[in-house]
Amino acid sequence: MKEYIIRLVYVEMLGHDASFGYIHAVKMIHDDSLLVKRTGYLAVTLFLNEDHDLIILIVNTIQKDLKSDNYLVVCAALNAVCKLINEETIPAVLPQIVELLAHPKEAVRKKAIMALHRFYQKSSSSVSHLVSNFRKRLCDNDPGVMGATLCPLFDLITNDVNSYKDLVISFVSILKQVAERRLPKAYDYHQMPAPFIQIKLLKILALLGSSDKQASENMYTVVGDIFRKCDSSSNIGNAVLYECICCVSSIYPNHKLLESAADAISRFLKSDSHNLKYMGIDALGRLIKISPEIAEQHQLAVIDCLEDPDDTLKRKTFELLYKMTKSTNVEVIVDRMIDYMNSINDNHYKTEIASRCVELAEQFAPSNQWFIQTMNKVFEHAGDLVNIKVAHNLMRLIAEGFGEDDDTADSQLRSSAVESYLHILGEPKLPSVFLQVICWVLGEYGTADGKYSASYITGKLCDVAEAYSNDETVKAYAVTALMKIYAFEIAAGRKVDMLPECHSLMEEFLASHSTDLQQRAYELQAVIGLDAHAVESILPSDASCEDIEVDKALSFLNDYIQESIEKGAQPYIPESERTGMLNISNFRNQDHHEASSHGLRFEAYELPKQTVQARIPPASLASTELVPVPEAMYPRESYQTTTVPSVSSDAASTELKLRLDGVQKRWGRQTHFPSTSTSNSTSLKTVNGITQVDGSNTANSRTRETYDSRKQVEISPEKQKLAASLFGGPSKTEKKSATGHKSSKPSSHMVKSHAPKSSMEVASEKTSVQQPPDLLDFGEPTVKSTAPSLDPFKDLEGLLEPTTQVSSAVNHSSTAAVTKSPDIMGLYTETTAGAHHKDSDILSGLSKPPMTNMVGGTTTMQVAQSSKGPNLKDSLEKDALVRQIGVTPSSQNPNLFKDILG
Repeated sequence: MKEYIIRLVYVEMLGHDASFGYIHAVKMIHDDSLLVKRTGYLAVTLFLNEDHDLIILIVNTIQKDLKSDNYLVVCAALNAVCKLINEETIPAVLPQIVELLAHPKEAVRKKAIMALHRFYQKSSSSVSHLVSNFRKRLCDNDPGVMGATLCPLFDLITNDVNSYKDLVISFVSILKQVAERRLPKAYDYHQMPAPFIQIKLLKILALLGSSDKQASENMYTVVGDIFRKCDSSSNIGNAVLYECICCVSSIYPNHKLLESAADAISRFLKSDSHNLKYMGIDALGRLIKISPEIAEQHQLAVIDCLEDPDDTLKRKTFELLYKMTKSTNVEVIVDRMIDYMNSINDNHYKTEIASRCVELAEQFAPSNQWFIQTMNKVFEHAGDLVNIKVAHNLMRLIAEGFGEDDDTADSQLRSSAVESYLHILGEPKLPSVFLQVICWVLGEYGTADGKYSASYITGKLCDVAEAYSNDETVKAYAVTALMKIYAFEIAAGRKVDMLPECHSLMEEFLASHSTDLQQRAYELQAVIGLDAHAVESILPSDASCEDIEVDKALSFLNDYIQESIEKGAQPYIPESERTGMLNISNFRNQDHHEASSHGLRFEAYELPKQTVQARIPPASLASTELVPVPEAMYPRESYQTTTVPSVSSDAASTELKLRLDGVQKRWGRQTHFPSTSTSNSTSLKTVNGITQVDGSNTANSRTRETYDSRKQVEISPEKQKLAASLFGGPSKTEKKSATGHKSSKPSSHMVKSHAPKSSMEVASEKTSVQQPPDLLDFGEPTVKSTAPSLDPFKDLEGLLEPTTQVSSAVNHSSTAAVTKSPDIMGLYTETTAGAHHKDSDILSGLSKPPMTNMVGGTTTMQVAQSSKGPNLKDSLEKDALVRQIGVTPSSQNPNLFKDILG
């Protein structure tokens, strides 16, 4: 297994997923063998991260191994702690790691310090009370433990320098001992005594001596000794020298140390190694902040670095030049930057150089002419890579001038910009950002000095808009510049003569698809028609940098508002203080409701209103009850049957809403399960010579049962959404009957009708052949009612009384053909667990005698179907009813008797 885990490490190194073997690596750390355990720790530190799910399986093992007598096991556990322990599991191992700080083995103490440092990086608050332990370990007898302590102390000092000023003497003492080679030879590297400890100590001293003269004075001697003793022939010696230069540039300045640093920098710059030149350029950039004359001594060496083929060295040199720029050398440095910008293809760095050129030109420009020419070069060569902020800063600088009170110099700057930009417009292709600057400057100051006429400037602007017709931004700047020039002319009292090309351009912009260009064109058209006083108020001359005062309260409208209120206008009421008024959120909700009404609705529907049928006399229902009208059917087999399409089903087909009436409830208590004991799922109902189709579980009975269940438990929107997703959309065939009569459905034995079949009718035909699986059946057992059922004789009393009147009106010509004798015991179906929970008013309506509708002389009987178990007495009673009606029993249509007998 050890070999397999090692090979798995290589698999992960090659970039493949080896997560299938992680658990085996976790198992290996539980092994008693030292070699296997260390291999397991190595693997889990490489495979897992601190948030992996398997971390919880190794925490107990780590706790046990931290207490091991074998220090190698403890070291392996500490390695895993540094890599795998997250912020939440730190408290589980922290006490044991603190105890290991006093372990007799120096390797354990060193790794314990590293673990605490890792905890500080993850959660500083978890080890804030252990900072004193780092101070103690600084005096450890082992140099390795002391060197490991320098890393957490460096982070602590970086965050809070003043709290560790007292350690300056200790750090200086340690650095002196290291420089004097008092450490064992084992810590030497290329004949340098503990160079990495020296580098870390120099970084710490640089932090502690920054802007602190007293602390810096304690460091001068030891830093000077390191300058003298360092061997510059090796890379590690040069690294220590470089860190000494960085320390000297950070602490309080000392002349002798600055000279030593300058000598080291000179050696770096004269070296043939690009790496040493790079270090010299970087070190020189640190020292010029303290002593600028040092940079002047090495100016030629710096220029040589600019011509070096190493691109990294060139970039570092330009950073140095940027830092050492002043008014005397700005022209040379900026020209070299622009030349280098033309020679590179790195757009990111080209943008950075352009920004620096603009910044240096703004700070150290020797003359206005040079400044404008430099900006033109930057925009021409950098193009659209120039940050738009640079363009805005340039426009602001031209508008504000150089911040001096000399208006003449500012005017000369603007005139020089206008003259140079008019000359540049003759070039074939210019960047978009540069054109925006040109249009803005010409619009603001094109006619300010009177050297150029308004017609000449406007002609140039029209040429720009036509030449760059694909750039909407440039055209917008050009139109605004035209508006400014015409406004200044009108304000000065001069007559405005718009050029023909300007007229055509404005007509084009007035019909532009860009609303921004349209608005600017209409504003120009409106400004030209105003008088001089109005134009001067709208567009004052040379006021682009003046602050605009915005009256958020619109106090200038107070007089108008007061006058309107006196005339009877209603005062404004803030939205937060309005009561009984429409809120704007209501309109948003209404729009949302209208938008959602065309899709699936997942909110709960309101309960249907109750209809008490028992209290209404039959005469009042005669005008409202819907009478089924028979339609002719085409024979599919040798039998002919008449069907009646359901009126309510047709009406429901026009609805686009998700109707839950008649849908069996599948959450909470069960209310309806279709019976599977009979092969036929539909039945025929014969009344007054008309054969009607009714399923064993009709829509009316479903409606009543679902209505009962919904009165008790309101269906949540989540459930409605689930139902809609299962059925693919709202049902069009399930609708509550307004008058209580049953919605008829054709059975599988019925022949095809002219009318198109609804989804429920097609489903009933499929059911007669093979019972489909119930999509909403989640495996719950069918709960059969064990409560006492209703007395069948009480239900039959209402049926037996009018049968003598009905029997004479039965016409055998309209009934279904009958052949075989029926199965009497198959006439009964089982009810569901919630069947006996129907409302009392519904039961009372069902127990009444059947209501008669006189339309067409047809008598319609509404019988509440009540399913009972097999009972001999019930069978005899129903058999007597059959004989009274005069219909011969038939095994072909047993559902006929189920429907008639209830």
